[in-house]
Amino acid sequence: MVFARDTIEALEAAAFLANSELEPDTLTEMDQLDAFFDDFHYSGTRPTSKDLEPVRAIREQLRTLFKASRDGAVPLVNEILASRHALPQLVRHDGVDWHIHATTDDRPFDERILVETAMGMIDVIRADEMSRFSRCEMDDCDGVVFDMSRNRSRKYCTTTCTNRAAVQAYRARQADED
Repeated sequence: MVFARDTIEALEAAAFLANSELEPDTLTEMDQLDAFFDDFHYSGTRPTSKDLEPVRAIREQLRTLFKASRDGAVPLVNEILASRHALPQLVRHDGVDWHIHATTDDRPFDERILVETAMGMIDVIRADEMSRFSRCEMDDCDGVVFDMSRNRSRKYCTTTCTNRAAVQAYRARQADED
């Protein structure tokens, strides 16, 4: 299934944000929130220091959404959209062709993240592609994996878990050789 670029970007950003709460917490300071805003090409008003705690507060909600079944995700998406009075509109900005925004650029950053995520989840649910989300394969990690690879081979939520798995595999091979 091919998803629109804005759908993939919104879901990748939300998965990154959801996983930022795991040890070590990678969203504790304003410069980290600024980097998140820039790295995931958000439009609209830049976040300020008053946005940091509300954005941190939605991370568990995002993880819950991504771990839900298809039928379980529907009421979560609908609640996000209804509670934020989302109104889908076609927009074109910053050199990006027509795409959908469902909230205005001046809304609080946490609200924009949630609404854009919910809009992306609509496409995933409609396409019956919830299998694009899974749990990180590291035993001690509760991270979510959003896998858009063709063969759906992504196993780990972050580079940290990928590196930890590689080190574990290396050590296991070394132990077998001894």
